[in-house]
Amino acid sequence: MSTAPTPPRNAQRLLEWYCRPELAEDLQGDLYEFFERNLQRRGLRYARFIYWIDVLKFIRLYTLRVPNFYSFFTYTIMFNSYFKTSRRSLVRNKLFSAINIIGLSISMSVGLLMISFLSDLLSYDDFHEKKNRIYRINTSLQPTGQPSIELASGSVLAGKKIQETFPNVEQVTLLRRGFGGDAKVNETTLPLGGLWADASFFKVFTFPLLSGNPATALKNPYTIVLPEKTAQKLFGDTDVLGKSIRFDTTEYTITGVMKDIPKLSHLRFDALVSFASIELQKPDFDGGFMNWGNVFSNYTYVLLPENSSLKTLQANLDKLCLSENKQLKNQQIQLNPQSLNGITIGNRLENASGPTMNQITIWILAGLVLVVILSACFNYTNLSIARSLRRAREVGVRKIVGAFKEHVLLQFITESVLISLMALLLAFVLFLVLRAQFLGLAPQLTELVSLELSPKIILYFVGLSALVGIAAGFLPALFFARIKAIQVLKDASSVPLFRRVNLRKALIVVQYTFSLIFITTTILGYNQYKHFIVFNLGFSTENILNINLKGNKSEILRKELAEIPSLTDISTSRLVTSLGSVYGTMIKYQQPDDSSNIAQNYVDERYLPLHGHQLLAGQHFTPRAKSEESSEVIVNEQVIKRFNIGGGHPTKAIGEQIKTLDGKKFTIIAVVKDFHYRTVEHRIEPFVFFYSPNEGNLNLKINSKDLPATMAQIEAVWKRIDKVHPLDARFYDDQIEEAYRQFSVIVKVIGFLAFLAVCIASLGLFGMVVFTTETKLKEISIRKVLGANEPSLVYFLSKGFLGLLVLSAAIALPSTYLLFDKLVLTQFTYHQPIHFWELTVGFWSVLALAVVLIGSQTLKAARTNPANVLKNE
Repeated sequence: MSTAPTPPRNAQRLLEWYCRPELAEDLQGDLYEFFERNLQRRGLRYARFIYWIDVLKFIRLYTLRVPNFYSFFTYTIMFNSYFKTSRRSLVRNKLFSAINIIGLSISMSVGLLMISFLSDLLSYDDFHEKKNRIYRINTSLQPTGQPSIELASGSVLAGKKIQETFPNVEQVTLLRRGFGGDAKVNETTLPLGGLWADASFFKVFTFPLLSGNPATALKNPYTIVLPEKTAQKLFGDTDVLGKSIRFDTTEYTITGVMKDIPKLSHLRFDALVSFASIELQKPDFDGGFMNWGNVFSNYTYVLLPENSSLKTLQANLDKLCLSENKQLKNQQIQLNPQSLNGITIGNRLENASGPTMNQITIWILAGLVLVVILSACFNYTNLSIARSLRRAREVGVRKIVGAFKEHVLLQFITESVLISLMALLLAFVLFLVLRAQFLGLAPQLTELVSLELSPKIILYFVGLSALVGIAAGFLPALFFARIKAIQVLKDASSVPLFRRVNLRKALIVVQYTFSLIFITTTILGYNQYKHFIVFNLGFSTENILNINLKGNKSEILRKELAEIPSLTDISTSRLVTSLGSVYGTMIKYQQPDDSSNIAQNYVDERYLPLHGHQLLAGQHFTPRAKSEESSEVIVNEQVIKRFNIGGGHPTKAIGEQIKTLDGKKFTIIAVVKDFHYRTVEHRIEPFVFFYSPNEGNLNLKINSKDLPATMAQIEAVWKRIDKVHPLDARFYDDQIEEAYRQFSVIVKVIGFLAFLAVCIASLGLFGMVVFTTETKLKEISIRKVLGANEPSLVYFLSKGFLGLLVLSAAIALPSTYLLFDKLVLTQFTYHQPIHFWELTVGFWSVLALAVVLIGSQTLKAARTNPANVLKNE
């Protein structure tokens, strides 16, 4: 047999279907010649792709077949017949139709939610005209002997080198985060946050300007571009070109007003300031603004020419890293391009700009939704096959009068699609309810997606409904299409289809297996989440209120707040620990080549006592004047173990000195007991406290019997000192709970899907029980006449179903335990062990529900009067 490459078969079939017979042969020959030519020049994949394009391109008026109106009329009559038959079947079997419609609508509602969610995520940055050619240059920082740090940011030097020396790059733009402050225009003051951006920004990204020249708007120092919303807030108008804005003592000239940033953009800012402004200041960070290792605040985006090779870009980046890494000690840098399409849906990177959603999370959610939808499809399959005896003669008669297999197949597919479309109406109503609930799970979700409807989304909804209908009806339709007319009309019970009891049992087991996995996962996840919230962090968070100073001087606010009697203590800190954010610095001890990146915080002398940190040795910081620089540090146990300071003994470590990379020496005056400065899924690592009395947060210890009154007093003090910024005050315990909100959201979502899965599976079980009891009424009556009592009859009818539930539990519970024990909980260092009751409580709940459903129907059948059933026999 020939193995020569051939054009795609489906494309050939499409051509044969639409093309006039008198043109088809010549057109096929021409397209085959083109295919052979492309195959030799560009390869098989390209040749087949172009073949598809050509086939679609020739769909024109002169190539289309003349419609066969007779066939069209015939098919119209046939589909009308299918529709009538399906409608009558639905009306005749109201209970089973209701079970199918409700189950499908419940499952499809979460499917619609998932479609909207994915559509928003995949639409991020679509408004950029050159989106497919834009790449962000990410940084992989590899300290010696430590795990690599994956960063979305990079160095200014890397961006400049790419801009000046890379031949295969069309445009490069540099951004820097951190611009912000109070913008002042006459009597108006507005807090703004933004980015520094260079003159190439508008050549790479598509942010249309309402006024100003995009080529020069960000060229000169101290120029600024505002979105129209920001301009309206500051000036009440967008005609502001040439006007000035003052930040502290610096004036910025407005050189452009751009359209507001679309919500689905990974870049979000209140203003763009020319990068030349920051270049004049040359901020010192990690040894210098242009230092190769200064990778934490800057971003580089490149625009590649059309048809350019990404491999060439990566090769040039590797050469650049090889050259520049020579100036680094104890760490290496690797640069990697990331497509704009992969920023929002991709791995979470440090210093990432804009929201991100991990691909694994999306796949898990999509898989869970698919399981729920399949569960509803299983219901339809089960009930359709169970009722096959009633439909078999109908199919036999259709075949006798001339129906072929494909006609029967099409009839039952049409029926299932009709049910699915009816379910779509109810599913859409449920979707509107679920959408608000879903967005309310966490503020981050509202920032991430909007879930707004559009014509494209509506088409997706209808497409999902049709796919679900086909999936649900395909197996029953296939069974019915295989029926032999003579056999079914002679003896319906002899048809092999009716021996498919094991298939129905298997589907019920699969449904309840997934339902139990969902329920058990929810219970285990919720208990771990509660464990994390109340976990002993190694310091106290009770009744501590953290206030963001918003640039205000801590000593002024502290003095005013000290007058409130219910405030027992006040401290300052740069960072609120244990919420996930970490600042770090490179520390050395005695070996010049042995340095380590260590987490840090800047605090005052009251911080450690207020939070209840336990000193193992030494003393707290002593108060110093604001202008007096401190050379004292307090470290945790991990620092002295990491560098073997004092042999790892806290008392012997007192008085020893550690150094930062710039050569500054700090004396250890105390060692604190290890505590969790990150979220508790991370291990405790080295941490150092530096002294600084005027930092970004106030920490208030409150002892009040009237908390609302105390909060009112605090807010009054704030308003006296700061009339611009609103009070940003949150209790530490609330912030801890917020830090684990993502786990809470995941647990709630899985719990909701578990509830849906159980409801759908129970609906299916209820339908199967009703059908089974109806078909066994005569057997039950005979058993009753022969002396069987009601309990024995209930046991006879329900034992099969209960056995299936036990089998489901035997599969689901060990699987869930292994999933958590070997995979999920290994990601969390300080998780709590799995308890036996957590595994079984879901099973007992489902079993209780199943007993009620089964018992209500079986007891009703067992109490039926045998005389009423057997009187006509």
